[in-house]
Amino acid sequence: MGVPIRMRQVLELEEDESSVSQLLIEAALVGEEATVNDALAHKLVDVNYRGTVSLRVKYSDTVQQEEAPDQVKIEYEEFKTDVTPLFAAAHAGHINITRKLLKAGADVNQKVFRGYATTAAAREGHYMILNLLQRAGAQQLALEDALLEACLFGQGKSVELLISSDMTRPEVLAQALLYASSRGFMDIVAILIKSGVDVNSWHRVLLRSAKPALHANVNCTPLIAAIVARQDLVVKYLLKAGAKTKCKVSLGAWTWDYGAGEELRVGGGAGLAEPYNEAWCAIEYWDSKGSILRMLLEYLSPNDQHNGRTLIFHAILCQNTVATKLLLAAGADAEHCIPTRDGHEFRPLHLAARLGCLAILKLLVAHGCKLNAQTHSGNTALMLCAKVGFQDCFKCLLIAGADVGLLNQQGQSAMSITYVCGSGSSTHDIMWEALKAGHTIYSSNPEVFNSVHFVARLGDVKTLQSLLKQGVGLLINVQDKWGYSPAMIAAKEGHIEAFKLLIYAGADVGLKNYQNETALCVAKSIQTRDSLECILVEAIMADVSKGKQFNALHFAAARGKLEVLMQLMKHGSDINAQDDDDYTPLMLAAKGGHDEACRLLLLAGADTSISTSQGETALTLAKQAASSKTERVIMDHLAKKFVLGGSLLLKHTRQGKGTPHMKSVRMLKCGVLSWGDSSKRNVMCCDAALGPSPRFQRNRKKGDATSPGTFRIITNTGREVHFESSTAANAKLWVQGIKLIILEVSIQATPKMNRH
Repeated sequence: MGVPIRMRQVLELEEDESSVSQLLIEAALVGEEATVNDALAHKLVDVNYRGTVSLRVKYSDTVQQEEAPDQVKIEYEEFKTDVTPLFAAAHAGHINITRKLLKAGADVNQKVFRGYATTAAAREGHYMILNLLQRAGAQQLALEDALLEACLFGQGKSVELLISSDMTRPEVLAQALLYASSRGFMDIVAILIKSGVDVNSWHRVLLRSAKPALHANVNCTPLIAAIVARQDLVVKYLLKAGAKTKCKVSLGAWTWDYGAGEELRVGGGAGLAEPYNEAWCAIEYWDSKGSILRMLLEYLSPNDQHNGRTLIFHAILCQNTVATKLLLAAGADAEHCIPTRDGHEFRPLHLAARLGCLAILKLLVAHGCKLNAQTHSGNTALMLCAKVGFQDCFKCLLIAGADVGLLNQQGQSAMSITYVCGSGSSTHDIMWEALKAGHTIYSSNPEVFNSVHFVARLGDVKTLQSLLKQGVGLLINVQDKWGYSPAMIAAKEGHIEAFKLLIYAGADVGLKNYQNETALCVAKSIQTRDSLECILVEAIMADVSKGKQFNALHFAAARGKLEVLMQLMKHGSDINAQDDDDYTPLMLAAKGGHDEACRLLLLAGADTSISTSQGETALTLAKQAASSKTERVIMDHLAKKFVLGGSLLLKHTRQGKGTPHMKSVRMLKCGVLSWGDSSKRNVMCCDAALGPSPRFQRNRKKGDATSPGTFRIITNTGREVHFESSTAANAKLWVQGIKLIILEVSIQATPKMNRH
């Protein structure tokens, strides 16, 4: 091959040293031996000249994958950089040119930006050139740099060549082992360890991870570097080679507050995290198969403590379900309590609940953890879920049998916590769905939570029936912390059918809450109360309920239900009993304008004289009613009762001519008005009228014939007898009562045929 035109021009023109030397570099890079020979023969050439060329350099990096070993990626980059002729020849793999340059005096230990010539040979995998350079007098720094480069690029043969030199310092060997371990170069790891490199040596190395995020220079051992890079085969080899398993390094994303027991998130690898050993790192920098942790557990116990914590807590903290399962299978203590400086204490179940780790929570539940274990403040796992609003976790614990009746030291239950934290509505729905699905919600304290109360509040009749079939009858009359029974709650919420179901199941309608209210008192509306009272009357009539504390007679009277009234009176109901508003059945019938109900009650002995605290009587209520018939019925009863009882009256004699005198007068049921023992003083009445007759007015000389209390009777013989009552009202009662008795006597005297 002829000498290039440019070279000939340079030789002919005897250019300066830099031009000749630059051409030497370029010829060495492209492998032009003839040009190299000519350049070396030139008197101005500098064999160690540093010139700039465009260099295509091998580039190595690692690709981080979640839960999988890091993968080494090798690519090429082209850029301008300064090199020497020897570096260029070593980089390009031209061994003959390398020999020529060495023979011409090239410095094997000269370093440029990209390292030594040994570095280039090691990086590019030119084992023969590397051997040549080593024998040519490469010194310690050049060989060490080449060793590290070979470890980064996985050049095992070059490593084997370089490790045979006794010139490499221990710290460089340690760094080389870390490089190879983190990149998964098993052959190089084996070569280094077999060559005597300390498997437990420490050195600073760049560690990276995608999950959790890590990019930091960390002082660690080869084992830890391999764990972070998920290089399970390297881990296995190192453990067999004697790697220690209790070395600690600050690589985690978490640290711990030893006082409160709270975990704190910090930047991974920033030196702020708490130092952990290899097993803790294996949990955080997890490989998908869990093989690294399995291997480590052959050397470490799952219950080894680190500041009071065990591995299972770290697995939960990292939300590592597979690691948790593996640890439980390996014998991890699922009930281990973490003690803190301030006296706090909690278990794995509490941590999983607080962090919302549903999958881990299910594992712990299935493992048989104590669902109702309480922390130092009395919180259960269920309460912790309620506090942070993890609904799925809450549901899991609820269905598993967590006790919703427990209280913490602040007197809060799991349910009350959800309302304080704003998640009460969704938690309410979860509990309802659980009950509808047939699950049992356990509560050791019915006053805190009772399934019957809960469903009664919802008015879910179908679910309520299901609960009653499950045998919760003993809870049907249990009262909550406000004194409400299920029946009271159903009444308050207006759930008529639910109320009916509870009553027929044996609910005690007589129970009162702590405000001294019954189920009817707390009814949602008047319409609701009416419906509830109908149900209670039906229950009493069917002998399902005895009607304790329920005024069934009042209910029937207020609605004018004659048949119900008669049935209830047969049951022995107190006809004059007063309800919570002081009303008797007669008053309610009068208020409602039910004249026939009033008549029935009066015939049964209802007392018209009873009054409420407001002074209301049956008569005053009747006057307010829309129907005048009601007032007439009561007035008739009062009048009849009045005249049969009798009173003192002023009796006039001789048709008003004589002197009047006081007599005790009363009417007999047979129609006789009596004011003495003789026949003259016992007369059969045929009529009565208010006021004096004309004759009586003429005969009275004193001018008092028009007294407002004056009334007269007419006997069956046509005789008029005048009486004077103390008031006009009494006179009116006398006349009305006498007329009623006369009418009754005449009706009784009339044959049945004639009555029709």
